[in-house]
Amino acid sequence: MDVERLDADLVRQIGSGTDREAEAELCERMAPRIRLYGLRHLRDQHAAEDLAQQVLITTLEALRAGRLRDPDKLASFILGTCRMTVLDLRRNAQRKERLLEQFGAGLLAPVQPSLPHFDHQQLTRCMQTLKERERSVVVMTFYDEQTSADVAGFLGVSEANVRVIRHRAIHQLRDCMRGAA
Repeated sequence: MDVERLDADLVRQIGSGTDREAEAELCERMAPRIRLYGLRHLRDQHAAEDLAQQVLITTLEALRAGRLRDPDKLASFILGTCRMTVLDLRRNAQRKERLLEQFGAGLLAPVQPSLPHFDHQQLTRCMQTLKERERSVVVMTFYDEQTSADVAGFLGVSEANVRVIRHRAIHQLRDCMRGAA
């Protein structure tokens, strides 16, 4: 009876909206119980922690709004909230599984990108028309996957200059490839 009376006092204090210490005490007292419920029904430490947070937030919101009719039934309210939250988590998991079974095959199938067909011989000819510095920047950037800073250090120019050279080279390659089409 004493614990129930303390629970009822906590409910009233939290309902008044001014006692943050009562909220902290409620969380300290109820969190271990909720975690145990979560461990028993969810069988996962992290899920039990998440359940405790979710149930405590729901409980505090309900108490602040005065939605608990009988302050002596705090433990029952929390247990019911635990049950409903676990049921909701299970329903969501089942719904996700059904959706994955129904639509997952399309999501997991490898998608072949539809790249345009390039004439590799023409690209080689276009690359040969570039100046040596432009060709070096393009090759180092796209073939060797070097950063602008690495290319700049190798060629002894600034990063900004590398970007300008690359931009102009790509423009020339695009024009050359379009002219061949």
